[in-house]
Amino acid sequence: MIQDTVKRLKGLVKNENILVITNKIQKLRVKEQLPQIPEENIIDEPFGKNTAACIGLASVLIKKKNPEAVSIILPSDHLIKDDNLFRECLHSAATFAYDSKGLVTIGITPTRPETGYGYIQFDDKEIQKNIYKVLTFAEKPNLSTARRFIESGDFLWNAGIFIWRIDSILNEMKKYLPEHFDGMTRIESCIETPDFEKELVNVYGQLKSISIDYGVMEKSDCVYLTKGDFYWNDVGNWEAVYEISDKNEDGNAIIGDVYAVNTFGSYIFSPKKFTATIGVANLIVIDTNDSLLICHRDNAQDVRQIVDYLKMNKRTDLI
Repeated sequence: MIQDTVKRLKGLVKNENILVITNKIQKLRVKEQLPQIPEENIIDEPFGKNTAACIGLASVLIKKKNPEAVSIILPSDHLIKDDNLFRECLHSAATFAYDSKGLVTIGITPTRPETGYGYIQFDDKEIQKNIYKVLTFAEKPNLSTARRFIESGDFLWNAGIFIWRIDSILNEMKKYLPEHFDGMTRIESCIETPDFEKELVNVYGQLKSISIDYGVMEKSDCVYLTKGDFYWNDVGNWEAVYEISDKNEDGNAIIGDVYAVNTFGSYIFSPKKFTATIGVANLIVIDTNDSLLICHRDNAQDVRQIVDYLKMNKRTDLI
């Protein structure tokens, strides 16, 4: 998926202008996966401190090369179809971001009341073609709230993709995340010096873990949105996996040795064992060597509760 993320930028961003922020454990693997990216552009954070730190670090590194650059922030694990539409969306957003000095994000028209995504409420009056003012950000809702969001017609899924000028995002960080801004300024002063790694560790060790959404986007008054007309899925839970899977005439996505009778709209994964379902609908069934998960598709996000339970009971062998 990280390979696909880079490939989508072909013709829009040169390889030498792509930065990848990762961690020490994954850095070598990232290099293997992305041989076209200069090695010095693959940066490992000393600690994970959420997206504000990550984006701040990338921003000062880019500023060193071009203080007026427009940067595009892309998560590496999204499934996006129709690369041409995606690039067109990014290009128009980047043009607006450069001219307006605003912070631009991409909203996706919801296809279901998803509880695993954040939402963005927007003013439906166009500022210019496909550019709207953002009114509010909403955290991941419960099912009833997600349904209300969709019924209202003025909420979109938050894709977590951002487009802005480097000077714009750093100015907003200075205003709303001054400790992060000061830390990034210290890092910036050490770029291309022997003290860079040491200062990076020192700064990161003092930073609070906070997302760019909560730290800046929800507070700033210069946030805009463009609608993404391409297919998007962040594949963050089993419901998302069901959505992208091939399905039979009964709406079932089946992998493995499965016998399904009067079963509809379900995702059944059983590669090692025989599994049978009768008279059920809209289920997630994941049958592996050592565990079995059965849940309604509407509750796919609640799988995290199982992870919490296993951690609390020191069942790390099942995580």
